[in-house]
Amino acid sequence: MDRSILIIEDEPAIVTLIKFNLEKEGYKTDVAYDGEEGIEKLGENTYDLVVLDLMLPKVNGIDVCKRVRQEENFTPILMLTAKDNEYDKVHGLEMGADDYLTKPFSPKELVARIQAILRRTERHQVYEDETLKVGDLVIAPKKFEADFKGEYLELTRKEFELLVYLIQHKGQILSREQLLSAVWGYDFVGDTRIVDVQVSNIREKIEEDTRKPRYIKTVRGFGYKLEEPK
Repeated sequence: MDRSILIIEDEPAIVTLIKFNLEKEGYKTDVAYDGEEGIEKLGENTYDLVVLDLMLPKVNGIDVCKRVRQEENFTPILMLTAKDNEYDKVHGLEMGADDYLTKPFSPKELVARIQAILRRTERHQVYEDETLKVGDLVIAPKKFEADFKGEYLELTRKEFELLVYLIQHKGQILSREQLLSAVWGYDFVGDTRIVDVQVSNIREKIEEDTRKPRYIKTVRGFGYKLEEPK
């Protein structure tokens, strides 16, 4: 498999649990025990994915995620949180995390989520070299580039992948469950908030009035639809 995963976690017992289960699946692992060390390792090495704890010494997980994304490092991030708190989950996603998992977690679920994220990454890398256009929005999927009204549009990986999927299905009504399955690669049972957060983030960047969106429309009780602005 030859996949490398950085674990940024300060609790030795959890580090041991994660390392054992990932290495059993054939992944290579590296460990940082605080946020500062994690940032240093991400600057010095290339990883396929990061497992990032929210509560860390020196630099917390939210700030690690924020700083990594500001440096245009789009390595997928799975955030771990001991708090079953919607604010923490939403804030992590807003800072650029690809997914989250609440402690305590099942090792099987951890591995499944990592595998799903990596599958999505592989699919993104083989997008056709095509340009997608809707209104003032122009996206080059293979180059991971987006422009809006001629200006470079800063998007996280998940925002980008979600926007590409919506454009590829322009005019179609897509349920939150469909979007979860397509963009995240597996089902969040009963937890579709992750889609709403990412749609909200995208709207902040492309809609003049987020209360009256022209691009991404909400279909009440179902999901979303992207269409040509009128």
